[in-house]
Amino acid sequence: MKKEDKIIAIENIANTIKEYSCFYLTETAGLNAEKTTALRRACNKADVKLMVVKNTLLHKALESLEGDYSELYGVLHGSTSLMLSNVGNAPAKLIKDILKAEKDATLPRFKAAYVEETIYVGADQLDTLVAIKSKNELIADVVALLQSPAKNVISALSSGGNKIHGILETLSKKEA
Repeated sequence: MKKEDKIIAIENIANTIKEYSCFYLTETAGLNAEKTTALRRACNKADVKLMVVKNTLLHKALESLEGDYSELYGVLHGSTSLMLSNVGNAPAKLIKDILKAEKDATLPRFKAAYVEETIYVGADQLDTLVAIKSKNELIADVVALLQSPAKNVISALSSGGNKIHGILETLSKKEA
C-alpha cells in the first residue's frame, strides 16, 4: 500500500470513529463466509457498523484523535474488526447473543472497547458492557424517577377528592 493510500485510510478510520460514541475491537478472522454474512446482517439490524481494519492503521488513527487510547494498543494484534455504535451496549449484546446461539462458538471474540469515554480490555469485560445502560435508558430511568412522586401526589389528591365527594353526597342525601 502506498503512503498516500495509508494516509487516506487512516483519515477514513479516524473520521468513522468520530461519528460514533463508542467502538469495540473484536476478532472475526476465523469466521467462514456464511457466519461472516450472518454477523454483518446482525450488525445492520442492531445499527452497528462493522469494519475490518489493519492494526497499524487503526493504531495511527487512534493516535490522531483527541483522547488517550493507549490502553487499546496492547490488543492490536492478530486480525481486528471494529464494531461502531452510538449505543454503548449494542455491540456487547450482539456478541453475547451470537456466542450464546452456538455453544461451541468462539468468534467474534471480544478484545476491547471504548464506551462513554471509558476503556474496557479483556473478554471478562463483556458481561459488564452488556449490563451498561445506554444514555437514552438512563434518561428514561431518571424521568421515571422524577415522575413517580408527582404521580403519587396526584393519585392521593384525586382519591382524596373522590372521598370528599362521596361524603358530601352521602350527607346531602341524609338531610333530604
